[in-house]
Amino acid sequence: MEEFHNEADTRAKLIDPALHQRGWSEDKIKREETPGAVDVVDGKPRKRAQGRIDYTLRARVNSDTQPVALALIEAKSEQFSPGHGLQQGKEYAAATKRLNVQFVFSTNGHQVVEYNRITGETTDPYPISEFPTPDDLRQRYEKSQGFSLNDDEAKPLLVPYPGGEATRRYYQDAAIRATFEKLARCEKRGEAKRVLLSLATGAGKTFIAVHLLKRIADAGQLRKALFVCDRDELRTQALGAFQNVFGADAAAVSSGNPQKNARILIATYQTLDVDTDTSEANFLTANYPENYFSHIIIDECHRSAWGKWSMVLTRNPEATQIGLTATPRQLKTRENTPETQADEQISADNIRHFGEPVYEYDISQGNEDGYLAACEIQRGHVDIDYTELTADEVYALGPKDATTGQPLSRDELPESFSKTEYEYRILLPDRVREMTKDLFNHLVATGGPEQKTIIFCVRDTHADEVANAMNNLYAQWCNKNNRDRVDPYAFKCTAASGGSDYVADLRGASRHHFIATTVDLLSTGVDVPSVKNIVFFKYVRSPIAFYQMVGRGTRLDPVTNKLMFRIYDYTDATRLFGEDFRSRIKSKSSGDGGGGDTPVQPTVLVEGLEVQVTDAGKYILSEVDGKSMPITVEEYKQRLSARIVEEMPNLDAFRTCWIHPQDRRAFMARLPDQGRSAQVVQSLDDMTDYDLYDILAELGYGLAPKTRINRADAFLYKHDQWLNTLPAPTADTLKALTMQFARTGTDGLENPRVFTTPEVTQAGGINALVQIGQPADLLIKIKERIFAL
Repeated sequence: MEEFHNEADTRAKLIDPALHQRGWSEDKIKREETPGAVDVVDGKPRKRAQGRIDYTLRARVNSDTQPVALALIEAKSEQFSPGHGLQQGKEYAAATKRLNVQFVFSTNGHQVVEYNRITGETTDPYPISEFPTPDDLRQRYEKSQGFSLNDDEAKPLLVPYPGGEATRRYYQDAAIRATFEKLARCEKRGEAKRVLLSLATGAGKTFIAVHLLKRIADAGQLRKALFVCDRDELRTQALGAFQNVFGADAAAVSSGNPQKNARILIATYQTLDVDTDTSEANFLTANYPENYFSHIIIDECHRSAWGKWSMVLTRNPEATQIGLTATPRQLKTRENTPETQADEQISADNIRHFGEPVYEYDISQGNEDGYLAACEIQRGHVDIDYTELTADEVYALGPKDATTGQPLSRDELPESFSKTEYEYRILLPDRVREMTKDLFNHLVATGGPEQKTIIFCVRDTHADEVANAMNNLYAQWCNKNNRDRVDPYAFKCTAASGGSDYVADLRGASRHHFIATTVDLLSTGVDVPSVKNIVFFKYVRSPIAFYQMVGRGTRLDPVTNKLMFRIYDYTDATRLFGEDFRSRIKSKSSGDGGGGDTPVQPTVLVEGLEVQVTDAGKYILSEVDGKSMPITVEEYKQRLSARIVEEMPNLDAFRTCWIHPQDRRAFMARLPDQGRSAQVVQSLDDMTDYDLYDILAELGYGLAPKTRINRADAFLYKHDQWLNTLPAPTADTLKALTMQFARTGTDGLENPRVFTTPEVTQAGGINALVQIGQPADLLIKIKERIFAL
């Protein structure tokens, strides 16, 4: 049978030499490696040892300039057709996505298939000896972009990162390049220079803003820049980031100091007096004449929509204007009311001003790459939320006015109360008690009640009740378990209660301030990396607000070793993953909404309801058609099964790939969610005793799975004769290695430290293996025999 190179050997022995021969020297090839995703296994985070590696080809004008990425190469094993890897390549090169490259090449080392993202065309296979040279690819890139890399308009693209590329992430570089490319095109065409970038919370939008302005400045194209944010805390954070690069040239604007001597000004909407529809923009107009700024960056540009603050942009029409947001591009409403129609108009105005995003990076991609915390979704079903409460049902329980305590007559009640009115028009202490009890039990089961948690409530009084209920449950738990109570444990953190004063405690205190109940105060603009749980006790209609709330949990936190977070969803808020986005008009920037505490009708208080909260299942946050969406386990398995067979058409090909570490990692990276899917299924099906080989082989090819112990025992039994032909220390060492597989699977067997485990060293260790060959080759033979059974 003909022997083929595996994927790693194909790249090293066939592809790389061919690229070098066509002029692609190593300084024009960049290996973009991610840190590795975090898998949630049995409710606990487990970080993968290795991330994904993407190979990009880059144009280099000269040795002193920043290389510009042009293409992605997807390498396949020699045995596959050259276009076999093109589907994944298209995903990575898709417009506004991931690597922001124009060309994708898929090759088996002999032939190449090329995809052009701009034209949408795919070529027939052609010999790798005809691969485009650096000059060829650069000319095609420049023609499609509408500018030359030698043009003045392209100068920022060629400015190196201060301190080199080590600090930037691949998607940050992609976003920066996409921005400079559009600005160069606009400059060439004489169009307004406006750009929109969409990146998930925690992805480093401020880093991008700093390096955009730094490279523009180093290109000699920056006069004065304004960075606008919507809270004092964000201004402080941004100031530190800018001063790290610009030093004293960056300064924070205050009401008493417009900082006209600085080159980079960081200001809030409130300081500029442009934060509400009734603001007069007095500070802005008094201190900064029209076209004072050459560059303006609006942070979280969706939050203020297109209100009075647009004066910042309209007074500087000649400026380069860049909008940063953590929400996707489309802003739509489903309701047909005057308010929602106004929302649609505001959203359309924002897109009309900045244009469609030139680059997007969402939460699911951040999870897969390992730059954002992994997300597990636990849904709860509150029975009374799925049937309306009628006036007769409420009246039978003796309703009271929640404010005065006076009984209410039947005529004073509306005909019914829907779930979106619970805790707003009608207060239901029994519902609060059962929901908090269910949540508290989940916290106890997943590490204990003392976890940093944000609970989103309906209104200020609801936040009070939830905090009180959580404190009572915590006190009972401490008494039962002879534990000292921390104080405060749960606390209200809303604008009406001066909640801003507690944000620092939520962020920094490790022994108190664990559970924050809020309405909207903590929904955005607050960086609390240690938060491990996001809880929805309120009904959320706006996907924009929802993603902002979820964003409070997405950051990794090395201090607390946080690698994952959970969403506890009692109101079906997670349905908004993947929805088109919509925003609500706010008459003023109070920082905390939720309807307030002054509804027109009296607020009803009723007790004595029977409420039951049941487990509505766990869901997996995955990317579906370019959107982050929770999907059922069965659908997740179906997607995984289809992709396995697409990549490896039969069991023999799969087995051959599996036993070679580099090929297996490349294969896993091409599965849904970059291979995290296999371990998720392993956990959900309670198959932690099985190697991932058996998980995938069952899904893809219907192979009856065997536990790791069963495979190890079968190996020792069926290959006893072979083992007896080997020197005793060698045979004993191979047996010890097989038992390591029984305990830790393929990954454990391939861990270099496996040779230093007590069992292996006592049996003879690596010295016993080298008597008959290379240890790595022997491991391959062991795996061949283990998985052939």
